[in-house]
Amino acid sequence: MPGSASDPVIKVVSLFLIGMLVLAMFGRLRFPGQKRLQSLRCDGCGRYRIGKGPCSCGRGRG
Repeated sequence: MPGSASDPVIKVVSLFLIGMLVLAMFGRLRFPGQKRLQSLRCDGCGRYRIGKGPCSCGRGRG
């Protein structure tokens, strides 16, 4: 008996799920410079501060 019509669908879904698992594992890695990026965020609102001046929200460190 030949393969059923759902065989390609099962293969596509399983490859998609494997791909998502691989992306999730890469997303959990700590890349170099991550700590420096976190230090550039405003403590009050969480937005990135550009330049050396204070954040526009007025609550974070300047």
